[in-house]
Amino acid sequence: MENTFYSSFDTACREDERHGDYRTPFEQDRDRIIHTASFRRLQAKTQVFLSGEYDFYRTRLTHSLEVAQIGRAICTFLQRKSPFFSETFYVDSNLVEAICLSHDLGHPPFGHAGERTLHNVMKPFGGFEGNAQTLRLLTETVYSDKVSRKGMNPTRAFLDGVLKYKTLFSELENPKNHFIYNEQKAYLDFVFDGIDLLGQIEAGKTRDYFRSIECQIMDWSDDVAYSLNDVADGIHSGFITQHKIERWAESQQLEDDQNASLQTLFAAMRDGNVERSLSTKIGSYIESCSVVETTNIMTAFTNRYKFDLVVDERAKKESKMFKKLSLDLVFLSPQLHQLEKKGDYLLKRIFDTFAENYIGREKFELNLLPKYVEQNIANANNDQHRARLLCDYIAGMTDGFAIRTYKRLFDPEFGSMVDLI
Repeated sequence: MENTFYSSFDTACREDERHGDYRTPFEQDRDRIIHTASFRRLQAKTQVFLSGEYDFYRTRLTHSLEVAQIGRAICTFLQRKSPFFSETFYVDSNLVEAICLSHDLGHPPFGHAGERTLHNVMKPFGGFEGNAQTLRLLTETVYSDKVSRKGMNPTRAFLDGVLKYKTLFSELENPKNHFIYNEQKAYLDFVFDGIDLLGQIEAGKTRDYFRSIECQIMDWSDDVAYSLNDVADGIHSGFITQHKIERWAESQQLEDDQNASLQTLFAAMRDGNVERSLSTKIGSYIESCSVVETTNIMTAFTNRYKFDLVVDERAKKESKMFKKLSLDLVFLSPQLHQLEKKGDYLLKRIFDTFAENYIGREKFELNLLPKYVEQNIANANNDQHRARLLCDYIAGMTDGFAIRTYKRLFDPEFGSMVDLI
């Protein structure tokens, strides 16, 4: 049966129209993501701990798969339980899955530390931001090869769902994160059909507060996945123990429900049942979702802006507590900061070395990059564009490839023919 929730406005593409086949446009969006090299590389990019440290820790890939499962489950739950939806009118789970699978595509090696490093070196050239880089991949580079660079021609609804942040780099006084690149305004205009959102939203708020229902589902799914699963990885790694949690809790102003949640976690830790206990939490977080109707400038164009996701306050507070627990005991630990410092040092030296050879020069002194990458840089019409192409290459690296690249450039003991592969 046809899903009347979506119209041709939602399935439209900015470039050529899709060729029809047995799949819906949103199934095509999802399938195209899964079969890209950028998606596969997530298996070797840091989520919390450096990829490859231990086999069972989550990577960006396993995290993205978990977010996608949660997103699909929320769609199923809402279709079956919400009075607004039915068998012929519902949020498409294939679309939400595509958005969830894509949400971390643009993140560089070494996690958020790598993102901060690339932003710092790219500030003179328009900055770097993981979500903006995801948008760039989908629209311009995800199918790059030795001949050409091109995106996947996403549908409007898919592109909108990925646009968690919609503020331009140039619109922020001191941009640190949560922006898109200035040159991406054309995609913003396409998604909203040329409507200027700033004149339509609540005073004092940015475009970032204006999100489709699919984007809201992805955002909550992401929160659910990393708030619980980062705790699980932290426990398995030994960063989080009952004693450390108890000491941490003494410095927090926790409510009775939150303290009860910690007692449940302690019981699971004693029984060796952490994963199962936290998986049960995921189910309760899914069931905490509902939708309400809303009205705004986009409701005349699409049903995707006629509904807002509502999450039960108890679930939100518990999720926020688990996120802070992971932040304080894992992400702010000396061990993680040492790894982040190493990642920052590696990426900065790699970027500076490549920039010295490729930016501000008429002729390249050395051939440091694959020929097709060098050719694209040579064809760029200004240094800002060259820097962006160089940043694309570095952001696409896995943790391991970035380390090997650093060794090839700077380690005198690393240089055999085997090392060069």
